[in-house]
Amino acid sequence: MTPRPAPAGFTDWPALLDLLHVSFRYMEGLIDPPSSLHRLDAPGLAAKARTEHLWIVDPPLVACAYFRETTEALYIGKLAVHPKMQGQGLGRALILAAEKLARDLGLPRLQLETRIELTDNHAVFARLGFAKTGEKVHEGFDRPTSITMEKPLF
Repeated sequence: MTPRPAPAGFTDWPALLDLLHVSFRYMEGLIDPPSSLHRLDAPGLAAKARTEHLWIVDPPLVACAYFRETTEALYIGKLAVHPKMQGQGLGRALILAAEKLARDLGLPRLQLETRIELTDNHAVFARLGFAKTGEKVHEGFDRPTSITMEKPLF
């Protein structure tokens, strides 16, 4: 199974939303504030795909990520691998796809955010070449709630 850009006619937004919910379920009760995923719906995912690069692994739909171009980096968001498919290299494959896309776009680094509480995620991303470059405080909080990690490409 190889990541690929979602085809122009992709319409299975409910399945994508389900994949994200099942993949992020382990975070419930662990992170504060709750994931922004709870504010997304199928039309919202479709709208997001109109301004960002949606990559998927299918059939069946088992992994995805959104890649957003910024002036300095390719931002990786909503990276998800179905729990039954984790450990098979799909997350790594999506990161490699992001690297290629970023290089093709002339962007010098990858960037992502992960919640403070998700230390296992920090370690996984570190093994993939990412390093912590900053912290973020969500509105209404007086402590860091997420960290920014980056991977230089050039």
